[in-house]
Amino acid sequence: MKLSIDIDCTPQEARAFLGLPDVEAFQREMMSEIQNQLSAHVAAMDPEALMKTWMPMGTKAFETFRDAFVQGFQKRSSD
Repeated sequence: MKLSIDIDCTPQEARAFLGLPDVEAFQREMMSEIQNQLSAHVAAMDPEALMKTWMPMGTKAFETFRDAFVQGFQKRSSD
């Protein structure tokens, strides 16, 4: 025997029926707080500081690699 029941209700109605707490206000408050913190962190991000964090040597490593690459081609073309 197979029995299926379709219940058409909103999430608020389902929470009330099951006796679950209404967390909508708490969720709104937490999402607002998270959004404020993320906005503050993004506003405080300095692109130069971010690049120094990602690449401690700065662009010096790229310049060294480029120079070595160019020298390699120059030696190869002069041969």
